[in-house]
Amino acid sequence: MKKITLLLLLALATFTVKAQSYIGYLTDNYSGVHGVISNPANIVDSRFKTDINIIGSSIFVGNDYYGVNVMDALKSDYDFDLDANKSPSNDNNIALYSDVLGPSFMFNLNKKSSLAISTRVRSVINISEINGNTVDAIDDDETDDFMVNEGNFGVFGQAWGELGLTYARVFKNSEQHFMKGGVTLKYLQGLGSGYGYGKNVTIDYDADGTDLGGGETTGDVSSTGEITYGRFESFDNDDYEYDLPDANGFAVDLGFVYEWRPNHADYKTTNADGETYAHKHKNKYKLKLGVSITDIGSINYKDGIQETFDITNSGISEEDIEDAEDIEDILNTLYTQTGSEVGYKTNLPTALHLNADWSFTKNLYLNLNTDLSLVAKGKENASRISNIVSLTPRYESRVFSFYLPLSVVENNGFQAGAGLRLGPLYLGSGSILSAITGDDTRGADFYAGGKFSVKQRKPRDRDEDGVIDKLDACPKEVGPVENNGCPWGDKDEDGILDNVDACPEEAGPEENNGCPWGDKDGDLVLDNVDECPEQFGPEENKGCPWPDTDGDSVLDKDDECIDVAGTIANKGCPEVTEVVEAPVVTEEVQKTLNDYAKTILFNSGKSSIKVESDKVLMEIVKILNEYPSAKFSIEGHTDSVGSSILNQKLSEERASSVMTFLIQNGIASNRLGSVGYGETKPVASNGTKSGRAQNRRVEINLEK
Repeated sequence: MKKITLLLLLALATFTVKAQSYIGYLTDNYSGVHGVISNPANIVDSRFKTDINIIGSSIFVGNDYYGVNVMDALKSDYDFDLDANKSPSNDNNIALYSDVLGPSFMFNLNKKSSLAISTRVRSVINISEINGNTVDAIDDDETDDFMVNEGNFGVFGQAWGELGLTYARVFKNSEQHFMKGGVTLKYLQGLGSGYGYGKNVTIDYDADGTDLGGGETTGDVSSTGEITYGRFESFDNDDYEYDLPDANGFAVDLGFVYEWRPNHADYKTTNADGETYAHKHKNKYKLKLGVSITDIGSINYKDGIQETFDITNSGISEEDIEDAEDIEDILNTLYTQTGSEVGYKTNLPTALHLNADWSFTKNLYLNLNTDLSLVAKGKENASRISNIVSLTPRYESRVFSFYLPLSVVENNGFQAGAGLRLGPLYLGSGSILSAITGDDTRGADFYAGGKFSVKQRKPRDRDEDGVIDKLDACPKEVGPVENNGCPWGDKDEDGILDNVDACPEEAGPEENNGCPWGDKDGDLVLDNVDECPEQFGPEENKGCPWPDTDGDSVLDKDDECIDVAGTIANKGCPEVTEVVEAPVVTEEVQKTLNDYAKTILFNSGKSSIKVESDKVLMEIVKILNEYPSAKFSIEGHTDSVGSSILNQKLSEERASSVMTFLIQNGIASNRLGSVGYGETKPVASNGTKSGRAQNRRVEINLEK
């Protein structure tokens, strides 16, 4: 009787399958590993580091023939036969769908890819193209006779287990455009299947059609048409022991997701070096679009049995039917077998899923989902989902989510439900609200489960300096963003932090922005105390050249008649008596010559005289012209930097250059001589900058 029991179960299962498991919950960005159910691309770039489902179950029920008022049905006096709403047609559909997601987990391989392993047990029962008027005829209390003109119908049921491996990867992440894709490969283990299909079936039952004698009668049955009956092998065992069928197969799911991220910059942090960190704990899209195809595959029942019978016969006694051991016995004994095969395949409920998710605010979303069956209704040996369109507003956060799915389901009509996620628990229904409030409820569904998750965290900032640890070069020290979270240093230890130090590697005072004072004119008087920083001058005159107010070549500091031109011999004053004898070069004159000579400037490392020294040289010419009978030696000197040979040569060439200038400007060549001493006659230490400057000089000395 086991086969009869199964068919009775199928016939009594007045439920129509819905298209989708876990209605409402699968729209949540925190559904985790559940995302592989509708679209394998969902697991990458998720809000989880890892998500582990412990156990979850979803069952969907409904039909297009039988409807009830749920609240009235809870009353003790409710008569389902009389009070229920019936909607018979020539094409009523009946089915049941359950989905158990067992231990499953997902984790991230790297920033762009994720992996999931899932286990599921699923079952589907479809009864299609049933003539609802047949049910009414059988249920007619006015007569025991009935006539059934069923025509074509189908009954198919199967259960199977899945072991799925999902890989998903980010393909594009370019500012506001983001795309990812995924694939799930599934190994299938058939757990059982059975089906029956009828063609041109009619049944005529006459309650008193068979005369048993003695005035007793029993019913007889006349029928026409063809029935195909299939089942897995162990279904025929009469000892009720269940053996796992020799049935397996493979299936694949494919999916893609596109996200529009107009505010993508708000979800990234960049440090001073240009390194960027994307905030993984936040949803970044304004609009998300998904497309997937699931359950492309089949299960091969290698030892399955399929038999076809011509059920055209008349006058079959009801007692003969009741005495039969089971349905197989009825068919083989009372009807004609026209075909038999060993082995058959069952197809999965292949479906196309389209999904759009709109983010209104940080926590409020609106989801539009469409599930379309790619299996034709009534196709033999194939499970089928019912088409469904769902609009689901939801509140979503890291710990809590709430959903209100509003759906239109094929054969069921409009349904409204509610669901929630609270920490590791999730439960809900896609039809509970319409079931409670409706007068003609034809379906109900429910899901619940628990999981363990490790969510992506908000990036830490341990020192609270505004630079997250991921990008903070000094995560335990407070520092500005401009220095990657590190405090500013002071490399040259001049007391001025490097961020405001114009010369961070050279010590300098604060008033010069951390740079050492320079000496633009090279007179050894630093610019901060040099009153003439652009003009060469001695330290005793604060870096300015000595003036010569009356232009008599006697500097004002030595001129006793500043405003009247005079002679060097008379300390800048005019001679009062006629000089008969040739003037004598005094020590003061000699000192004046060398004061001027020290200011002669040469191009660096060369013997050529700088143009700005022409004025000084002309002053020397004036002095030499005052002593026409005196002869002078022009001496060149250098510091010790460089080789002594080069320094000797340079000193000779520079002395010669000065002598040449004087000759070209009127000084007789027989009055002049030049000599170079190189670095042999220093007047100061070559170990200091100021000393070396003093040693680089030209002297003009009287020949005695």
